Amino acid sequence: MFMKKGLVVLVSCLLAACATGPGGRNQVAFLPDAEINQMGEQAFEDLKRKTTVSQDGRANDFVNCVANAVIRQVGGRWEVVVFDDPSLNAFALPGNKIGVYLGLVDLVDNQGQLATVIGHEIGHVLARHSNERLSQEALIKQGMSVVGAVAAPQSALGQLGISALGLGAQYGLLLPYSRKHESEADIIGMDFMAEAGFDPKDSINLWRKMAQASRGTQQSPEFMSTHPAHATRIEKMTQHLPRALQKYQQAINSGVRPNCTK
Repeated sequence: MFMKKGLVVLVSCLLAACATGPGGRNQVAFLPDAEINQMGEQAFEDLKRKTTVSQDGRANDFVNCVANAVIRQVGGRWEVVVFDDPSLNAFALPGNKIGVYLGLVDLVDNQGQLATVIGHEIGHVLARHSNERLSQEALIKQGMSVVGAVAAPQSALGQLGISALGLGAQYGLLLPYSRKHESEADIIGMDFMAEAGFDPKDSINLWRKMAQASRGTQQSPEFMSTHPAHATRIEKMTQHLPRALQKYQQAINSGVRPNCTK
């Protein structure tokens, strides 16, 4: 009897959470967005305490100039932080937090290449990829106990469900996204940067540069990786380029012309 009732609750929860994601894809994201945002904010504060924030004025000006140009198109208030770390990395978290590492700033050639990454990371957040991924993990790892977390996230059962997802100190929201999420964020980000007045051809140039930078490193085959192979990524973005160029031309025609110098 309990199992029957539990199944009804779970199915009802999933049906209520079903939404149409980017590109018309069905998306299951049943964790409360307010809770996900709070987790993102906590993870960001933890990261700022444990990772040195860059004091490089030029790098900060460059990153903020590019990020603000994209943010003006997507809306909302976002916190942007440059970290003094040589990694070729950037991220965005629920709760509207953006982190960019100095290694990435050093790598990019121009504003459009940085806008590619920032647009991509914002795309993850606005497409609710964290909620979707955590919801999927919840179903697999916790089953019905996570339904309790959804209904009462502050309860003992709810806290157990959240803890089991590896959040908090383990930066569960910073885990790699799936290839599907990465491909979606590539296209979303390409549109965002184009609408902000950045040349979308720079996005393809960036991934060619990333592919070059990764030569000589041990890369997993695509079927074993959560990220698409560089060649796959470049091919899909090249296919989308004509549409992005239309958005870019519309932005230029309307006077949207960012001028961010590295």
